[in-house]
Amino acid sequence: MTEIDVTTDQLVVTLHGWDRVWALKRRIAVPLGAVRGATADPGMSREPAGLRAPGTHLPRVITAGTYFRGGERVFWNLRASLEPVVVELAGQRYARLVLGAPDARATAERIERALTRS
Repeated sequence: MTEIDVTTDQLVVTLHGWDRVWALKRRIAVPLGAVRGATADPGMSREPAGLRAPGTHLPRVITAGTYFRGGERVFWNLRASLEPVVVELAGQRYARLVLGAPDARATAERIERALTRS
């Protein structure tokens, strides 16, 4: 399970259970000032993730961990049963986060609302 929280000054992604094992990551915290935007992008689940380093990929099941594509480092934690939310970042370890959510549109809107308040 992936928990996506927005505080007054940070976007915090916490991985629980097997997601933590598959992604080889426990938590990612990003200042809200570094978040350029968030969108629900259903097509992202069909995009190639890139070179896995380290992470897990089982086609049509899960993509999790750190991937390199087009010279950018991207963090993925997306299972086939969830909808993709893409969070664009600036000046951080990752250029973007691709996260699974039960309702991607609502999650992206929640992140975007936090950006307009900060």
